[in-house]
Amino acid sequence: MTSLSTIPHAQVLAELRAIVGDKACIDVAADMQPFTTDYRKLYHGRALAVVLPADTQQVSAVLALCFKHNVPVVPQGGNTSLMGGAVPDAAGNAVVLNLRRMNQVLEIDVVNDTMTLQAGVTLQSARAAAEEAGRLFPLRIGSEGSCQIGGNLSTNAGGTAVLRYGNMRDLTLGIEAVLPDGRIYSSLRGLRKDNTGYDLKQLFIGSEGTLGIITAAVLKLMPLPSATAAAWIAVRDPHAAVELLGEAKRVAGQAVTAFELISGPALTLVLESMPQLSAPLPSAHDWMVLIELTSGGDAEGLDATLMQILEQGMERGLVTDAAIAASIADTRAFWMLREEISDAQTRTGGSIKCDISIPLSKIADFIADASAEVLALAPDARMVIYGHMGDGNVHFNPLRPKDVSAADFLAANYARVSHAVDGLATAQNGSISAEHGIGVAKRDDLLQCKSPVELELMWQVKRALDPKNLLNPAKVLPVPEGMA
Repeated sequence: MTSLSTIPHAQVLAELRAIVGDKACIDVAADMQPFTTDYRKLYHGRALAVVLPADTQQVSAVLALCFKHNVPVVPQGGNTSLMGGAVPDAAGNAVVLNLRRMNQVLEIDVVNDTMTLQAGVTLQSARAAAEEAGRLFPLRIGSEGSCQIGGNLSTNAGGTAVLRYGNMRDLTLGIEAVLPDGRIYSSLRGLRKDNTGYDLKQLFIGSEGTLGIITAAVLKLMPLPSATAAAWIAVRDPHAAVELLGEAKRVAGQAVTAFELISGPALTLVLESMPQLSAPLPSAHDWMVLIELTSGGDAEGLDATLMQILEQGMERGLVTDAAIAASIADTRAFWMLREEISDAQTRTGGSIKCDISIPLSKIADFIADASAEVLALAPDARMVIYGHMGDGNVHFNPLRPKDVSAADFLAANYARVSHAVDGLATAQNGSISAEHGIGVAKRDDLLQCKSPVELELMWQVKRALDPKNLLNPAKVLPVPEGMA
């Protein structure tokens, strides 16, 4: 591995300012703090500078400069990562490259149903631009107001509509990315068929900025739904939820857009954190589901389909109670409860983040087995379990008891609980990261779930594209023995 820069920091800063301008190169520690601390305030680093390029050419020039001088670069979008993947380490020799100034929607093609945009566009802005053009960009996650398209791509974001529309890999037709040495790779073509060799864009999607910095993308757009039906449903247990999902898909087909599992402790946490919100059902339940159907047809027909699903679920003993959204406001209220679970944990502190993906046929047994194992290790933990059951993704997040501090709970339990849950997922042919990425938090856990061949192949790709290991170093890949 090439040694780090030995030239004076002042020289590097002067050259960076010459590229992006004085105001877009920040080197005062207090001003850099928002860029060097992660969303959950668990990871704190230091940086040589934070640069905010205005376009792809400036990104290219910054990376070429850093490559020349052996300066590490940490790419950053909205800094909403839960895995510590978007902040520098404590060494203070890296440049944080934040893309928030690159925030333009470049083109919307309503005939081809595509949208071309820069990586710094927030997800909320992308969805709004598509809707203004009469189209839907279907990626939907709780942090959409601050997360950026580049970050969504670099972590292969999923969210609540993967069941119907897929994740970012499925929604992306082309990207533009800058390589560690400053070269620009561009495939901004809105083609659904292009069989001309390796699909290089897929190397960068999900790589968390370790192979190149995504600066623009061409994304798929969908018809804007004209009808929505939603219900908050109490179910007997996770096994019943799986059966209800099967019934929903049988009755409604592709109209099933979202199917979210919520544990009782998850809902309780939100209601305690935000007392202005109300529970959808009159009594408490151990397990609930939020289902949403969408279509381009009439609302009455979709409402009838939802009623059929609920009636079948009640007849089979799967559903014990339900609240049906009577308006758009009701639907939004249901989603507010679901989407606030993550932030409620952040406000409370002391959550062990396990982002698990399991084959749907095994997910209910996994939840039972993992819950038993965690409670044997941390008997008083609150079992905050929720997520996108429709696509096999569950956020399994044991939370500290109310009478134990976040620091004490995490120090005593994080490593062993995370290891146990990840081990159970791996044993079921699952994944320890469904959509949150690896970052720093899960990096070394790859040693228990990836074979030596898989890890070596990933390192071969990394070495080929980033031979100096300067781009988001020490993220995603466990460091081989002997490498500093």
